[in-house]
Amino acid sequence: MSDDQERSLRQAAQANRERLVAHREGVMQEEAEKAVDVRQNMARLKEQRLAKEAQGARTAISKANQPSASKPRRFR
Repeated sequence: MSDDQERSLRQAAQANRERLVAHREGVMQEEAEKAVDVRQNMARLKEQRLAKEAQGARTAISKANQPSASKPRRFR
């Protein structure tokens, strides 16, 4: 190979590496944003689940505290 061809190939390889680095940074940023979105959604779902469980516990306690309905007495 001549020096000009080798230099051209090296320049092309360098340009390709720079392009890949720029692309990789964009992909990494996008993945980081997705990860943040997933964590926020998981936190939101956890809050909803805990609220539902707390409501169920309050309902169970409320039902347990209600006096039982007594049967009507028969008079003789």
